[in-house]
Amino acid sequence: MKPAGRHNGFMRHRSIALIVAIALLAVGCTAEIPGRPRAAKVVKKEASNPTIQIRGTDNGAIDKLAATALTDIDEFWSDSFQSTFNKPWKPLSGGYFSVDTADATAKPPPCTQKAADVEGNAFYCPAADAIAWDRASLLPVLQDRFGEAAVVVVLAHEIGHAVQNRMGITPEAERREPEKYPTILTEAQADCFAGSFVRNVTDGKSPRLDINADALDKALGALITFRDPVGTSPEDEQAHGSAFDRVAAFQDGYEQGTKFCAAMSVQNRQFTQRAFTSVKDRANGGNLPFSEMLESVTPDLDGFFKNLATTGGKTWPSPRAEAAQSEPNCSGDQGPVAYCPSDKTIKIDTKDELPALHKELGDYATGTLIASRYAMAELAVFGKPTEGEGASAAALCLAGAYTGAVFQRQDGFGLSPGDFDEAVTVLLQFDYAARDAKGGNPVDPGFERVARFREGVFEGAKKCGV
Repeated sequence: MKPAGRHNGFMRHRSIALIVAIALLAVGCTAEIPGRPRAAKVVKKEASNPTIQIRGTDNGAIDKLAATALTDIDEFWSDSFQSTFNKPWKPLSGGYFSVDTADATAKPPPCTQKAADVEGNAFYCPAADAIAWDRASLLPVLQDRFGEAAVVVVLAHEIGHAVQNRMGITPEAERREPEKYPTILTEAQADCFAGSFVRNVTDGKSPRLDINADALDKALGALITFRDPVGTSPEDEQAHGSAFDRVAAFQDGYEQGTKFCAAMSVQNRQFTQRAFTSVKDRANGGNLPFSEMLESVTPDLDGFFKNLATTGGKTWPSPRAEAAQSEPNCSGDQGPVAYCPSDKTIKIDTKDELPALHKELGDYATGTLIASRYAMAELAVFGKPTEGEGASAAALCLAGAYTGAVFQRQDGFGLSPGDFDEAVTVLLQFDYAARDAKGGNPVDPGFERVARFREGVFEGAKKCGV
């Protein structure tokens, strides 16, 4: 975040959705969260005679997973393309290519000069109407880190680009009208189409795949890891979007369907990705030290929620923010930040878990958790329930409303590039912000926590019921 007093400004294939080198860099910089289970397998019935034929395959497990997923995705679009665009779906004429980038003698797929050009990548080649992927160091890494569902999401994203090609969003159209089809928009649309397909799976309509809540949360972790580097300009010709923007597009497709995705444009799509605007912000990665973050965010939250209460004809008690030397337990287990209704305080663990999360995930992971507890105090002021899943969802929404308001500021305490990503990361990995005032009834899974937070960001406090 930015402290108060600073200005808050803000040979190409059709797509290279995921670059595994970035993922490995992220692995090196970010420790694993201990004790989190691996996502379940998603294949319930392997495609014994898949309609998808993969060229260059070794017939190994990873390509069998790809063939099964692509068979389902192709069948999904055979139905959905007609209903969305009123014309039949055309299967990829150029086919599918699995590349062993560890083999120097491997044949290159379309849109490349040599097999090594595919290393760490999956992409759609519009010139050949084909999809290729690295089976040596992309798909296995995705499967190991994020589960089989991540492989499905990546392939669904690439098919999303094939859908765009059939819509007329071709490389030629992008070059001719770059202001109409910026890369960040076309990538968001492909994420949206992927979300629509995954909803078909979670609704039980897939004959071969089954993606449960845990698998979906893990798969979204891939979108976070493979975001653009923090501080990338949205105008960058290779921009794919921040983690928040990518997850948001995926969720919109999941919730709204293919017609919503097809209608996405620069006029109706808001992106949160921003470039750094100062050397200092770039140098610290947009992150304030823990103590400085607390000194800045707590009075700012107090001011925001006081204004919200006053506008609603209520009196805001200005809860005291108090340091705790361990996890607060004044009113059930709310995690490292707690709203204590008995004495109207916000107790903050300044010694153990919260500082650790701040260091690991970034300063706005801290800000999000604290905002959710001020939000719980706001619900109490308005006479709204502070217990139950409805209260948990409302607190998430209000934390999002605060975040959206800060994002819109032109001066003073504001968001830095990467803050939205830190919020979505802590919401996916932990349910602290989604617990009620007794520490129970969390909104689950993480996918739903992010959705409730996003409602507040884009629709404001009224969406949250206050």
